[in-house]
Amino acid sequence: MPPVTTLRLLATPAGVSGVRRALRPYGTDVQLCASELVTNVVRHVGEALPVTVRVWREEGGRIRLGVSDPDPRVLPVLVAGVGTEAESGRGLALVDALAVRWGVEQEPGRKTVWCELFTETDAGADAGIDTRTPRTPERPGRRRPSAGALGQSSARS
Repeated sequence: MPPVTTLRLLATPAGVSGVRRALRPYGTDVQLCASELVTNVVRHVGEALPVTVRVWREEGGRIRLGVSDPDPRVLPVLVAGVGTEAESGRGLALVDALAVRWGVEQEPGRKTVWCELFTETDAGADAGIDTRTPRTPERPGRRRPSAGALGQSSARS
């Protein structure tokens, strides 16, 4: 079984930077997606709520990232056409652009927003992460734009 990194923290701005530091061995795409998903919890679910961040390697060389929070009712939404002057609203679009696919799993008392990515760095080898899968710019499997609203898996597979 591949190693799993599990981080338990409170959803705070300081927690976001801690997540980025802890996930450095997985590369910048994983760091960026994790920080965006935890930031969404801070902004839209609530500050100081417990969050669990899990990262592991899936079959086929993908990295799977999941961010769980205690509110299954507040679903993130992919916003289309954020204006150039807007100060926020691009986080999930970044996740959508970087990930091979993403979605939401809802359970009683919690939800997990997840995404799958290819690695971009060999730095993960020091953390016991198999990084032989190269970053693939064309992102196989991306056939059409995302479905838009979370609560459904992305249209990619």
